[in-house]
Amino acid sequence: MENPRPEKVAIVDEVRERFSSAEAAVLTEYRGLDVPAMSDLRRQIGEAGASYKIYKNRLVKRAAAELEIEIDDLLVGPTAIAFVDGGGEGPADPVPLAKVLKKFASENENLVVKGGLLGDVRLTVDEINSLADVAPREELLARLAGGLAAPMVRFAGLLQALPQNFAYALQALIEQGGGVDAPAPAEEAPAGEGGEDIDGAQAATEDSNDEGSAPDGEAEDSNDNEGPAEGGDDTAGEDAGDE
Repeated sequence: MENPRPEKVAIVDEVRERFSSAEAAVLTEYRGLDVPAMSDLRRQIGEAGASYKIYKNRLVKRAAAELEIEIDDLLVGPTAIAFVDGGGEGPADPVPLAKVLKKFASENENLVVKGGLLGDVRLTVDEINSLADVAPREELLARLAGGLAAPMVRFAGLLQALPQNFAYALQALIEQGGGVDAPAPAEEAPAGEGGEDIDGAQAATEDSNDEGSAPDGEAEDSNDNEGPAEGGDDTAGEDAGDE
């Protein structure tokens, strides 16, 4: 078996590298396209962030086999491959390429979209056409950013309104009577009631003193009746004093 020529090896390496690095790849048949139409198609594909390359099917099959990509059924007839690599400007997006190919094929029947790859996943023609109906990445990101920003804007507005609403509510409470009701102060007992209790206590004391003391007449009578006893007591007192 002859060794492949270096030129062919270089092409296989290039195709393999493009398949490996591309975000997506779309295989087309360009039979019947004239030079002006091909130039216009290349220009539009380039503006979509992709590149349009023509290789021999045999070399593409070899590169695909090395990557274990099953696309042999698409490599029939004159084939050109559009690689979505971003063109060195921002992230690669397959949607613009799908839009260009769908529109160009609808206006020029000589361009036929055969299928493609999104990463390692095979894409059918219908899937590529459906991809063309998706909004571009920038528009989707803008919608996402707008959807995320809207709740934040509403929340910021709510935070801004809270102090003002609180001030209005506080002012309303002040106008209605000073805000939250304060507990009523404890009532002091009337001076009259306390005086009556003291007077009553004094009166009760006086009554008890009156009951405990005997009348003057009764005390004198009892002392008169105890005459002999008093003499004895006096004698005892004198004897105690002599001692």
